Amino acid sequence: MILDSFRLDGRVAVVTGAGRGIGAATALALAEAGADVAIAARTADQLEEVAGKVRALGRRAVVFPGDLSDTDTLTAFADTAAAELGRLDIVINNVGGTMPNTFLTTTPKFLDQAFHFNVTTAHALTVAATPHMLENDGGSVVNISSALGRVPGRGYLAYGTAKAALAHWTRMAATDLSPRIRVNAIAVGSVLTSALDVVAQQPDIKKRIEDATPLQRIGEPWEIAAAAVYLCSPAGGYVTGKILEVDGGLTAPNLDLGLPDL
Repeated sequence: MILDSFRLDGRVAVVTGAGRGIGAATALALAEAGADVAIAARTADQLEEVAGKVRALGRRAVVFPGDLSDTDTLTAFADTAAAELGRLDIVINNVGGTMPNTFLTTTPKFLDQAFHFNVTTAHALTVAATPHMLENDGGSVVNISSALGRVPGRGYLAYGTAKAALAHWTRMAATDLSPRIRVNAIAVGSVLTSALDVVAQQPDIKKRIEDATPLQRIGEPWEIAAAAVYLCSPAGGYVTGKILEVDGGLTAPNLDLGLPDL
């Protein structure tokens, strides 16, 4: 049966930024597909809520609160997951993000921080997880990138540059880690997470985003999670070094920040 190829029974996944939004949806989707999951984020209460839902699905869950901008924390996360769940097969590098900024106020420090939070963290967790994955049959890494890593938009220089770097890191790491570990990314568009809470509460802005999106709507976290399950499962077993665009068909940013010319 073709649907059997999407199963993840007996696998263990680590998911960063899993207290809410795309990270939480992905953790639950992986659990529904049969995986045990270790989840990390800053807020313990949010993680415990997600873990309860994972356990209700009959899967094991490990909660790991911490500052995921700290690379030592990410190393400890991978080691803890492998120790408590017995193995490690899947890495979801979801944590990331950077606030919009104007060109002249995008300081070198701001750019460095964007790169660190979106790229260095993914590298650190993957490096820590790789020896554990190699102990078994290899594994799969999925990075959450963005459509803004591909299309230019005013005000998104730091974020878009960091996500573009993450996309190319994906291609480079896939080359380094093949054939036993596959590395892919999902370039997401506008998705209804906490980052868009303000937008969802302002119908005029929400409509502008929808009108500028070819599919005429904002995405849902489960749609990104479904793509992650595909990339992690045997169904995606012949895919590595690729960026899967799940963005509603974007060819340009769908939120104009209205920044004036210099």
